[in-house]
Amino acid sequence: MKTLACSLTVLLGALGASVSMAADEPSPQAVKLYDTYCVQCHGVNRDGNGINSATMAVKPRDHTDSKAMGDTPDDLLFKAIKSGGLSVSKSVLMPTWGGVLTDDEIRLLVQYLRFVSKTQSTTNQ
Repeated sequence: MKTLACSLTVLLGALGASVSMAADEPSPQAVKLYDTYCVQCHGVNRDGNGINSATMAVKPRDHTDSKAMGDTPDDLLFKAIKSGGLSVSKSVLMPTWGGVLTDDEIRLLVQYLRFVSKTQSTTNQ
């Protein structure tokens, strides 16, 4: 199945088309990054119920919410992680990770969020 999906992506790319698919399996590095930096607020179940969330004025995003996550473009997720919630008109409680994580690590997290939420990669049109 994975080979078929890769072949389809290559074929569509050769035709000038594009396809976005949810990741089949998360990168182990992405899981480790999430578990290190995100789980305290977003929770071990990725549902916004982390250990810190009980005392937060604004509940952290539920990354398993396919509707909300599917409506959020990748570039907005990237910016929220890199520059914090305030940069995307969200909670000031979402910290700025750009000084800690590289752009490549943030991209891995965005891909991982697509896996967790079972959504496809999206861009602003």
